[in-house]
Amino acid sequence: MTEPTMASRLRGASGAITMSLVGYLFFVEFVSGVLQGYYVPLISDLVDYLGIRDADFNWFEAAQLLLSALVVPILAKLGDMIGHKKVLLLSTLLTAGASWWLVFADSFWVFLAAWALQGFYVVWLPLEVALIFDRGRRTGTGASQTRRAAGLLVVGLEAGAIVGALGGARVFAAFNGDIALTLTIPAIAVSVAFFVILFGVPESEPVTGRRLDTFGFVLLTIALLTITSGLTFLRVNGPETWWVYALMLVGLALLYPFGRWVLKHPDPAIDLRVMRQPTMWPVLLTAGLVGVSLLGAQAPLSTFAGTDPINGFGLGLDATDRSYIIGAYLVAMIIGALLFPLASRRTTPRITLIGATFIVATGYLLFLVNNDTAVGVTINMVIAGIGSGALVAALPAAAAAAAPIGQTGIATGLTNTTKTIGGAFASAIFAVVLAFSAGQAITETASSLLGYMIVFAICGGTALVAAVALFFVPKLAFSDAAVDEGVQPNTTVL
Repeated sequence: MTEPTMASRLRGASGAITMSLVGYLFFVEFVSGVLQGYYVPLISDLVDYLGIRDADFNWFEAAQLLLSALVVPILAKLGDMIGHKKVLLLSTLLTAGASWWLVFADSFWVFLAAWALQGFYVVWLPLEVALIFDRGRRTGTGASQTRRAAGLLVVGLEAGAIVGALGGARVFAAFNGDIALTLTIPAIAVSVAFFVILFGVPESEPVTGRRLDTFGFVLLTIALLTITSGLTFLRVNGPETWWVYALMLVGLALLYPFGRWVLKHPDPAIDLRVMRQPTMWPVLLTAGLVGVSLLGAQAPLSTFAGTDPINGFGLGLDATDRSYIIGAYLVAMIIGALLFPLASRRTTPRITLIGATFIVATGYLLFLVNNDTAVGVTINMVIAGIGSGALVAALPAAAAAAAPIGQTGIATGLTNTTKTIGGAFASAIFAVVLAFSAGQAITETASSLLGYMIVFAICGGTALVAAVALFFVPKLAFSDAAVDEGVQPNTTVL
């Protein structure tokens, strides 16, 4: 008897995860990838269009990062309360509105506001995974089906990023350098995604009798806002600015009254009792640590590849050649996302997660000894990309499998929030490290090899810490049997 194909495993009776559902959500994630890749080759032209400096564009990234850290927990919780499809539609509508606003924005502040609001798309993947898991839970194979579906969604995400990165500059050229007309393409794509969700995606089954812990979310929002603001200002103002550390300390201190409040609340903003279970806290910690390399290392990798070899290191690659390395990395992420469910079926989800983190660590630590050639750097990035792609798919799926009924949305959303905070922290620290060592370089704008080695060592080291944390996860966690029984598996570890 032949083994069932992925399609037949995903296809099932009413209430099961179907290929049509995954197909609709695949398109939504493809659009998400387009949004993340489309604007990158246009940055220099957008700077000229708005009449700003290159450095000012960092504020767009910072504003969107702040918004994503704040809104994901709230929207994910709302998804658990009123239905994940409704909130997915709301976030897509807001993203579409912001994307169309960008078309008509012609000043720095207006563009900044629209760019920040476009960041509502960051909640799409957590909501999609929660929605898929809700459908699959009824079949007794929700965990394994969700892993396979999440892998396909990440394929859509990375494919969209590749298409967006390659298409942005080409559309701009086809429209004879018309910025406004060029920006209509992602706006149209998001608008289409709204109707795909509206007509193609079924609603999940929310738990009735829930209410939003408004005060808890206010405390959490203020804490996250001060922490991420401090990290942003640290990157912009430099390490000598004392008040940025005070700002981050205030944010960390606010987590204490937040914790006291939610532990007493009957339906808390975030159930810390669930989050501290051995099936959950290592996943959230891993998401934050993976965010260090996944989000924080993008700029250092690009500048390292572009550094003139006259400094004694670097590849001296132009933007086109750097794009090939980035493309190889994104393709590797697709491969990793597809391999994760296959490897999980042959071993266990826990062992595969541990293996993926070790792969990420290997890729970045190889930079310490293999950084002289474009081929060597590409090999490093492909290795790291395979592990990163597996983790991007695996972490929200693992959180959904570990969460009790009615908390899948907030659990998957928190993997995104911790990943974002990890990326923000790394981005600030890496900027400081590279700026501090810049004076040792020959060319004016370059950093030093030591600075980059510190960055790569941190990326590899945090991945190793994540791997160690995942050893504390119970052996059978995230499996169909554990989810079907509705109990946590034994806490024996390897």
